[in-house]
Amino acid sequence: MKKILFLVVALMALVACKQKGPDPKDLALAHQRDSLNRVIAMKDNEITDMMSTMNDIVEGFQAINEAEDRLTLARSDEGATSTERIRENLQFIQRTMQQNRELINKLRSQLRQSTVNGEQFRRVIDNLTHQMEDKDAQLQQLQADLQAKDVQIGELTDQVTDLNSNITILQEESTKKTQTITSQDKQLNTAWFVFGTKNELKEQRIYADGKVLQNNFNRDYFTKIDIRVDKEIRLYSRSVKVLTAHPAAAYVLTQDANKQFILRITNPQLFWSTSKYLVVLVK
Repeated sequence: MKKILFLVVALMALVACKQKGPDPKDLALAHQRDSLNRVIAMKDNEITDMMSTMNDIVEGFQAINEAEDRLTLARSDEGATSTERIRENLQFIQRTMQQNRELINKLRSQLRQSTVNGEQFRRVIDNLTHQMEDKDAQLQQLQADLQAKDVQIGELTDQVTDLNSNITILQEESTKKTQTITSQDKQLNTAWFVFGTKNELKEQRIYADGKVLQNNFNRDYFTKIDIRVDKEIRLYSRSVKVLTAHPAAAYVLTQDANKQFILRITNPQLFWSTSKYLVVLVK
């Protein structure tokens, strides 16, 4: 009889477990994982597009190098046919360089609109711009050599001048956009935190009537941090309470040897997604 009663109780417990719904924590983690997968897929697509543009630029430079080799052969010959081949290859180089300039501008636009940390791509763009400058210098030298041989390439002078002007504009735009991107990146990764007693926070109008950051609070009382670097905040207290809204899954509160709390941010992007201000009440 006792064994039968035990089996009945066990079956009832098993049925109760099966009737429980999914764990909210599991649902939250699944939602977070799906969001991260979407971000990763978006970044992969952006990188693929930029790499495709970069490959087109590299192919353009290869075509220019091949045209320069043909020019070298043509310059060793004599006659009208040689002059025409020189003219055709010079015009081809000019067109290809113009295409490369447009592709570099396209790559810069893709980088500006992407969510990818583009420091490496910016260095690549700078390197491609330097290559354009080198090619321009080579064209100028070639022009001088051909003029010395009475080769009529006067119609290319304006194009070379335009190339110089475009390269200068490209450099100026690159510098300005790099400065803008750097400034925006710094702003996006800046946050502020403060901790203090109830009286201290009230004196700075940070905490009032049970509400936080509602009035004209003293922003100078906060400490500015870089969320990519500063992921640990010592609170120097054995009693703390986070007043601002931050996802619980993005941080943990631990204690040191003196039982004083330390706030460790385990997921900076998620932690600061709701507010760039952190307020902690201590005793």
